[in-house]
Amino acid sequence: MRVEPASIEAAALDGVKFRDPDVTADGAVRASVAFDALRTLWFNTGTLCNLTCRGCYIESSPTNDRLAYLPLADVVRFVDEIAETGLPTREIGLTGGEPFMNPDIVPIVETCLDRGFSILVLTNAMRPMMKRAADLLRLRETHGDRLAIRVSLDHYGPALHEMERGERSWKPAIAGFAWLVENGFNVHVCGRTCWDEGEESLRAGFSRLFARYGIDFDVHDPVKLTLLPEMDETADVPEITEDCWNILGVSPDAMMCATQRMVVKRKGEPASVVSCTLLPYEMQFDLGRTLAEAAGEVKLNHPHCARFCVLGGGACSRG
Repeated sequence: MRVEPASIEAAALDGVKFRDPDVTADGAVRASVAFDALRTLWFNTGTLCNLTCRGCYIESSPTNDRLAYLPLADVVRFVDEIAETGLPTREIGLTGGEPFMNPDIVPIVETCLDRGFSILVLTNAMRPMMKRAADLLRLRETHGDRLAIRVSLDHYGPALHEMERGERSWKPAIAGFAWLVENGFNVHVCGRTCWDEGEESLRAGFSRLFARYGIDFDVHDPVKLTLLPEMDETADVPEITEDCWNILGVSPDAMMCATQRMVVKRKGEPASVVSCTLLPYEMQFDLGRTLAEAAGEVKLNHPHCARFCVLGGGACSRG
């Protein structure tokens, strides 16, 4: 079966939407999410990446250093705050860019594991990761499944994966993924739903892919194989009002910003905390320079809040 990307062009976002943090364009009270407790803390390790992907919401590339490499010292400062204030944080997520390009990535992972956290590292599983193979084997031997690695495979077929990530990106990614599996790592896969193809078909396609390589992988587990909705902030999407929670049957407690935050280091600035992984550049979602300062409610005043989280049911962590 030949699968093509979505062929129907989405309507452009109405420019009057997502302007006021308190009310929607038609005057309704905008939905907000109260902070419950910090369950997952993400660190953006920097926007530099070995690839320039067509659909990258953070515009990572070999030249984009808008978010600088996050140093180990900043990570230590925030995990110290977790310990000192008794926060119930159980998971640390590492994203980029490509995290394995950060010079401090191994000590960052090791420090967090030594502190007792579970770690989730997002990667394209290509050369930057494989250059750390010996360190990863050592960390897996010491910490086992508390170190989870999520590999980005946009589609189960090489053509569509490479349409997003560029020529010659498929074979190295599959080789890196297979190496992780063969060496007993706790491996997850992240695909995308931007194709004219239903979720059942996508999961079946990934099942065939893994079977081809003799890999035992539960494609029906939504954590092991995460399929993320699209994040085109220029396409039209409804604004989320307070009434939408009941209308949609969705709880604000299920949103990422109820239990997660992300640390970013904008180039030339101190590290700060933003509401979630999706909005590293939007200053209205910059919540302060400590976790304590970042513990307030979040107004859902961005298309990603509506499309990815509320309507798309997307989430970046494991649980």
